[in-house]
Amino acid sequence: MVALCLNQATRRRLLRRARKTRDANERVRCLILLRVRQGLTRAAAARQLGCHPSTAGRIVARFQEQGEASLIDGRSDNGAPKVDGDVEAGIATVLAKRPPDFGFTRPTWTLEVIAQVVAQVLHVILSVGHLWRVLRRLRIRWRRPRPVVACPWKAAKRQRRIAVLRRLAAEPRPGEVIVYVDEVDIHLNPKIGCDWMLPGVRRLVVTPGNNEKRYLAGAYDPVHRRLVYVEGDRKASWLFLNLLRALLCTYRWARAIHVILDNFGIHKSRVTQSWLGSQGAKIQLHFLPPYCPNENRIERLWLDLHANVTRNHRCPTMRELMATVHRYLRHRFDLMEVHAYAA
Repeated sequence: MVALCLNQATRRRLLRRARKTRDANERVRCLILLRVRQGLTRAAAARQLGCHPSTAGRIVARFQEQGEASLIDGRSDNGAPKVDGDVEAGIATVLAKRPPDFGFTRPTWTLEVIAQVVAQVLHVILSVGHLWRVLRRLRIRWRRPRPVVACPWKAAKRQRRIAVLRRLAAEPRPGEVIVYVDEVDIHLNPKIGCDWMLPGVRRLVVTPGNNEKRYLAGAYDPVHRRLVYVEGDRKASWLFLNLLRALLCTYRWARAIHVILDNFGIHKSRVTQSWLGSQGAKIQLHFLPPYCPNENRIERLWLDLHANVTRNHRCPTMRELMATVHRYLRHRFDLMEVHAYAA
């Protein structure tokens, strides 16, 4: 194929435009022409610059017909874009709702349904491909929703209770300790989660088949950056009481230990209440409103534990898995003091 003929002045102008333009497409057009002028085929130039060979062929053909005017985007005279700031805000408003709000029976969005609603509500016709690019620009993502259970309390009552507990945690009195308590399940069958994989390869996670479980009851002290936890094979009242005994051993100097926790049954059982009555006011339980896990600060530690240990794990035995759990809790929080007690 004959190389493209460009005089020296044209070559300099193309080089200058390629260096200074902020339009990536215009830069590719200039570089395609310069590569072809050097003797490369259109396909070879396209491979070097990451575009399709037919695109390189069109660039060279238009330049031969129109000269340097062909470097300007031909869509620049198309007028105002369909999707401006108002349309983008309208799309965000649409996606804040659900398809049934617009007369559809399906509960989840698809690109086709979004396009239909945008045409119906905003009177803008968008192809699925164009809509997908708009959603990417708006950083609207396709993700799995998080299931939650609504708190049965009225909003005012829930907010009052949360405010009281936040003040308690923010202003501990001298000689008193504030800890957040919760239990976490450790399963030998690994939790399956997303991972990066090579093209055409789906990573396999071998499961043992017969599941085994262990439980950790933990107390997180954000003021002293301390984690106290115990291990057991059942999530029963004795596991919770072992944690409270561990807290008494760890905080012998404390005048009172305030425990912020959820409403799980073992925290309110008769066995627990009887034991607490024998301890006087040394340990005081403060219950969160039902189904408000975001207010329990130890939940973040358990999420990190699952993300770094149990998700997609390859431990063949529970002993090996628990050794990994203990090692992670001791070394992951290197700035924290960790106290582990046997159940």
